[in-house]
Amino acid sequence: MNLISVGLAVVAAAALVGAVAGGSAPARTRPVAAGAATTVVGIGGVLAGVGALGGQTWSLTAAHLLPLAETTFAVDALSGAFLLLIGAVAIAAGIYAVGYTSPGGAHATDDAAQVHDPAAAHDGTEAHDEAHDDPSGPATAAASRTVQAVLPLFAAAMLLVPAAASVSTLLVLWELMALTSLVLVLAEHRLRRSVRDAGLWYAGMTHAGLVAIMLGLVVLAAGAGGESFAAMRAGSAGLSPATASCVFVLVFLGFGSKAGMVPLHVWLPRAHPEAPSHVSALMSAAMVTLGLYGIIRVGFDLLGGGAGWWWLMVLAVGAVSALYGVLQASVAADLKRLLAYSTTENVGLMLVGIGAAGVFAVEGNRVLAGLLLAAAVLHAVNHAAFKALLFFGAGSVLRSTGLRDLDRLGGLVSRMPVTTALFAVGALGAAGLPAGNGFVSEWLLLQGLIHSMTGATGPSVVVAISMPLAVAVVALTFGLGVATFVKAFGVGFLARPRSAAATGATEGPLSMRVGMGLAAVACTALAVAPAVAAAPLGRLLDVLPSVRDGAPLAGSDVSLRLAGIAGSMSPLLIIVGLLVAGLGAAALVRRVTQRAPRRATPVWGGGSTRLGPRMEYTATSFAEPLTRVFEDVLRPEKDVDITPFAESELLIASISYRQRVPDRVEARLYPPLLAAVRRWGQWSRGIANGSVHRYLAYGFIGLLVVLVVVGITS
Repeated sequence: MNLISVGLAVVAAAALVGAVAGGSAPARTRPVAAGAATTVVGIGGVLAGVGALGGQTWSLTAAHLLPLAETTFAVDALSGAFLLLIGAVAIAAGIYAVGYTSPGGAHATDDAAQVHDPAAAHDGTEAHDEAHDDPSGPATAAASRTVQAVLPLFAAAMLLVPAAASVSTLLVLWELMALTSLVLVLAEHRLRRSVRDAGLWYAGMTHAGLVAIMLGLVVLAAGAGGESFAAMRAGSAGLSPATASCVFVLVFLGFGSKAGMVPLHVWLPRAHPEAPSHVSALMSAAMVTLGLYGIIRVGFDLLGGGAGWWWLMVLAVGAVSALYGVLQASVAADLKRLLAYSTTENVGLMLVGIGAAGVFAVEGNRVLAGLLLAAAVLHAVNHAAFKALLFFGAGSVLRSTGLRDLDRLGGLVSRMPVTTALFAVGALGAAGLPAGNGFVSEWLLLQGLIHSMTGATGPSVVVAISMPLAVAVVALTFGLGVATFVKAFGVGFLARPRSAAATGATEGPLSMRVGMGLAAVACTALAVAPAVAAAPLGRLLDVLPSVRDGAPLAGSDVSLRLAGIAGSMSPLLIIVGLLVAGLGAAALVRRVTQRAPRRATPVWGGGSTRLGPRMEYTATSFAEPLTRVFEDVLRPEKDVDITPFAESELLIASISYRQRVPDRVEARLYPPLLAAVRRWGQWSRGIANGSVHRYLAYGFIGLLVVLVVVGITS
């Protein structure tokens, strides 16, 4: 039995049934119907992914589904890795969505107007959103017929993208994924203006990316003599270097915009916070990885590796994205905005791995190329697990309290203990610390980069310059990531509650906790036994001739060894060692202090006996040292208002201090670009005056230009 065909059939059938049920079921059963359908779609994706990574292949061609083109599907091990990743996230998100979109929760009342609105104050200030147009709140918006019908279609579209095997098929499915995700982002557009703004930014960026992908693949198909991936793979060797480079740059920009790389990331910190939390998880944990899939598929597979400067560009963009993303995350006070910037950071790390793999593939070092590409794909899997869990946790907090602002949260450890414990698992993975799943893939990435500088023949000039810089960026990103998630977890969950909503928080419905639990199990399994990924990653690399050199990883269930270079690690032994050391230290302290007199006193009280929330760190104050250190990059904007008494200007009645940390890339790059687009639009309206003669002249001139271009290039 071919698991791939069975799994994809389940995906298609469950998506259609779920769309009908989500659009027609009564309001009470609608969340269950849509959530169950999304879960089944995810199960189908997991089956197909397991079959592909197990060595099975599958292909299908339908001649009449699309006009003027065949619909072609083909699944190999590279497709299978992303099918498994997306399917697993969809399973957890579908279960979670049942409880998240059901009636109830603090955010389903008028108190939801207290939700911090980062788009209304997108520069980092605190602002409260406008009152809801609909008093039933976000839960009702996320449970609408349209949103529930589209959810399984979105999951199915994501799963079918890596199965596409022709330009037409890929573009249609990519656009279906973009449109369905846009509908889900706009689920609460009647409640907050910031949602409408986020939808506009997301629509503009995703369709600009689609145009770049389409242009690149059309040029590749024209040069290769066919639009199927098989024809493009066979004919790409005949492309001129300039044409191949043009194709790669276009698809890199298009797929990179979907992945959220800098400077095309601006939609991500807007759309992810405003979408329902299970949709945020699907987008951040699953959808952005398809941008990486596209870069790998075109660069390593269809174009066969290409030139070295391509991958140096990918490496440089990845390093900038990782560092800039983690800097913005470290100073963010909005929990979902922090997680969105963390996605940019982790996408940057994946691009560093992909770029370095391309550099070594061009130089002929397939051992390091395979190791680094495997590290990038494994980090994509790890990121999917912990980022889905973190967005689920943020959604649970939002549903219970109506808040995303870390400065107004706190005290959740005693009120939401299950959510707190599960969020801690995700934060440990995102921080890249031992016992977290992110640690394994980041360790692999660093091992590959470091060994590139210690080869027996010595590194080339390109490697000698670029790889130490990459190591420094990854190390700095790791340190800032630890600070970011210490802030998110410590301030948001362990501190004292700073608002009435945080004080009254309660756990969410059972299905939400089950969805979070599944994601936490995945994080734990990937952290404890990463060696199970060695064989599937080896099969994935076999698909890519430019990096094919056997399995880069080996090992048992206990240890993970690097093939071809010296390096090994045992995550399980590290975890056991940490537990033994912690228990030993606790036992020693208990034995030493067993006979000592005891008294209850506040920890770090500083002589005070009554500690209040105002005496503890907020997210803003916690990040203040980092803001000062990286002031030249972040450029915070500070504003101090001093109000004196009416009787005398020398007597101060109040002092107001505000600090804003805007996204400098967005502030510098996009206003001039948008102004140019507006001018172009105004000019284009002027040339469309309704004259038929003028329109015929436009067509004639356009035809002449096309004929001249074809004559020159043919």
